[in-house]
Amino acid sequence: MSPGELISARAWLNRLDQSRHALWLLFSASMLETLIVPIPIEVILMPWMLCHPHRKWQIASVALAGNLTAAALGYYTGVLAMDAWGDSLINFFGTEDAYREFEQRMAQDGFTAIMAIGLVPVPFQLAMLAAGASGYPFTLFMLAAILARGLRYFGLAMLVAVAGEQALQLWQRHSRLLGTVAVTLLILWLWLQLKT
Repeated sequence: MSPGELISARAWLNRLDQSRHALWLLFSASMLETLIVPIPIEVILMPWMLCHPHRKWQIASVALAGNLTAAALGYYTGVLAMDAWGDSLINFFGTEDAYREFEQRMAQDGFTAIMAIGLVPVPFQLAMLAAGASGYPFTLFMLAAILARGLRYFGLAMLVAVAGEQALQLWQRHSRLLGTVAVTLLILWLWLQLKT
């Protein structure tokens, strides 16, 4: 990021931070990121926390609240999808036996799967819909989402608290590599799960 871009980004973040709608916008952006937008919310969180470190915990909390609200909506969308299109979803898995196997795998490894998807910067829709459609317990689903997304958002706040401006440089240097590794590990894990 060039000095000019950093200055204009800070000016934009300063205006955003001073808006009385800033936290509602963040809540809405976090919901949209969880439901439909494939761009990780950290793109906004990291620079905002760096420019306004006194609000880092509040920013992380609002982002988590928006994410969890959307996660609950996505879960119940999965439940409704199963109710409305259950036969089609079962056929998508191949047979009723294949679907029951998927349900069993979700019951055994669902928490780990939801945590893994929630930790990496990939869309969370798959976890929400699969958990709802398979009847995975809502409380366990929400607990996994709280832990995974809480680690992400509050981890960023902790990074800002500890490293400050160095955190921005570290993030810019390694974000692409970390994202690639995380997506690769997720794809490998999903492939192994489907293979077994």
